Amino acid sequence: MANRTSMQNLRKRVRYHYRGNAAGSTLRLTLGCLLGLELRLVGSGKRMTFGKAGEATLSQWMADNARVCWIEQSEPWDLESQLISQLDLPLNLDQNRNNAFHSRLKEIRAQARQRARELPISS
Repeated sequence: MANRTSMQNLRKRVRYHYRGNAAGSTLRLTLGCLLGLELRLVGSGKRMTFGKAGEATLSQWMADNARVCWIEQSEPWDLESQLISQLDLPLNLDQNRNNAFHSRLKEIRAQARQRARELPISS
């Protein structure tokens, strides 16, 4: 597998998942869609988030329910591929097409994006 090194360190990446928005975090997009939050086009209409209230609700839900841990690994993309192939990780779409929930999760996210395109742009 190719080296997929992030330009951000782990702390910044995790912080963005917890404090950012759905436009920049696939984890937030997935969790918000599964929690039934309304995805909206915002600002110039090119980004989709759950709006201020929805993102705040999601951040609180994550603070109450989501935990993060990690191990140091010189080539984490290799371990990631191995773990995805061996574990049941239903929220992970990348490299995970064989998971039983993969197609349903893609559908849920696609429906949320489609609904967002049909609604007026939020500020």
